[in-house]
Order: sequence, then structure tokens, then C-alpha cells
Amino acid sequence: MKIISTPTAVLAALGAAALFGASTPFAKQFVGDMSAMLLAGLLYLGSGVGLTGLRLLRDRGWHRPGLARTQWPWLLGAIACGGVAGPALLMLGLARMSAASASLLLNLESVLTALVAWIVFKENTDRRVIMGMLLIVLGGLVLSWPGPPTGAFDGWPGAALIALACLCWALDNNLTRQVSNSDALFIAGLKGWISAMVNIGLAFMLGQTLPPWSVAGPVLLIGFLGYGVSLTLFVVALRGLGSARTGAYFGAAPFMGAAIAIGVFHESTSPWFWGAGLLMACGLWLHLTERHEHPHWHGDLQHSHAHFPDMEHRHEHR
Repeated sequence: MKIISTPTAVLAALGAAALFGASTPFAKQFVGDMSAMLLAGLLYLGSGVGLTGLRLLRDRGWHRPGLARTQWPWLLGAIACGGVAGPALLMLGLARMSAASASLLLNLESVLTALVAWIVFKENTDRRVIMGMLLIVLGGLVLSWPGPPTGAFDGWPGAALIALACLCWALDNNLTRQVSNSDALFIAGLKGWISAMVNIGLAFMLGQTLPPWSVAGPVLLIGFLGYGVSLTLFVVALRGLGSARTGAYFGAAPFMGAAIAIGVFHESTSPWFWGAGLLMACGLWLHLTERHEHPHWHGDLQHSHAHFPDMEHRHEHR
């Protein structure tokens, strides 16, 4: 049997990249209005509320998600890494560097996702992808190399926080891969609710208060699209591509975010920025033009999914 990346999975990965990439420069505009933790919590609250509403409309009411007991530890681990730690670190990093530079550094997520997939979960790789990863890492080093501060270059502190956020999301991506055959709306929605409660709860404990609706409303919308819908599409892509290759396609997100930061919000740039961007773009090109096709042999597989009273069972199980 051959495992070939399907067009649907590729489109889902690119759609996830576009939405998440756009969310970074837009979220940057609200960094000064509230703490990083509260901002991360509101972004995920928008995700949780919006996706839960979509799921209720789709299923015409509440139905059990059908996750096996053994799948819950994977999902909760993914939520802790990608839903609680990752966004807070990203917002802290955004407070210390421009949205354009931060967007480019998010390329490290695809590198770290692939490394975890290969080392821990034994996904396959090849030299082309490894070379692309090295170029992306080199671009990240150029972007964060100490030098004269400008509007687009801020050195190590912000870059280190962004890199840690990428590591959290890399762990999240690989853990979510273990439950990606389950309901994508439920997975993404639950991550939104838990992440929102933890981050907003901690912000309240530290004395933060909710911003006015004129600020909270746009943040919730950014969270719904850039975190909720994006994550749902990402889970769909994981089913057909695996963690490493979904991460490679998702590598388009940083360039979309940088383009919006420069084109819409008119952020300044420097030669360091364009040099790093060129290296990362070459690395992404190597990832996207890699082809994966070889024979696989699988043992017995378990098949499970939810059935609702108003649905007929019209297919055979192999």
C-alpha cells in the first residue's frame, strides 16, 4: 500500500497556515492593551466559543466525541503544550520584537515539529527536508543575531521566547497527531476552552481585568479564525500528511504574517530581516517540493468513530 499526500490534506494545511499567519500581526496590535497571558486566553476563548457553536450546529445538539480512554492523555498533553504555554510565550515574544520578525521566526515550529516526529515518533525523512530545516534554522540565527536595534530587529530575548513557543507547538503537533482521526472540531474546541480558562484564570489571579468590548471583540474574532478554524484545518491535514509534512506546509504561515505586518501595518525592516527571509524561503521551498512515496506495510488497525441515532450505517469495515 502506498501513502500519498492528498490534495485535500495539502489545502487544509495551507488554509491553516494562512489563518494562523495572519493572526500574529493582528494580535500584535493588542499587546499593549493587556498582559500576554490575558491576550492568549482571550484568543483561545474566541476559538473555544466559535468552534463549539459550529459543532452544535453541525450535529444538531451535543454528542459524545467518541475519544478512546487511551487518547485523552495525548490530547491533554497537547493542550498543555500548545494551548497554555505556547500562546503565552508568543505574546511575551511579540512584546519584545516586531510582528514581521516574530512571524519569520515561527518557521522554527516546522523544524522542531519534524525533529520530534522523526526522533520520538519515528516518521521517515530525507536529505532534502533536512537541508531545508538547516536553512530555516540559519535564517533564525541571522534574524536574532545581536546588532543595532531597529523596528524589525530586537536580538535574543524576544527570539528566545518565540523559539520556546515553537517548541511547545512542535510537541503539541505531534501529540495531536495521535488523536487526529477523532472529531477535529471537538479537539480544537476543547483546546480553546481549557487554554482560555487556564490563561484567563491566571491573569485574574495576577490582578488583570477584562478589557472593554471594543478591544475584546476583535481579539475573540482573531482567536476564532487564527487559532480555532486554523487548528481544525491543521488536524484534518495531520490525518493525510503526518506531523512532519503538515509542519512543512504550515511553514508558509510565517511569510504570510510577515507580509501582512509590512504591507498592512507598515513595519520597518532591515537587511538582516530580508537575508533571514531569503534563507527561510529557500528552506520552505525544499520542504514543499519534497515528494514522499514508498511502500508501507501495516499490521491490524482499529477503526472507531461516533454514530448518531439519526444516521444510517452504510459502509463496510475492513
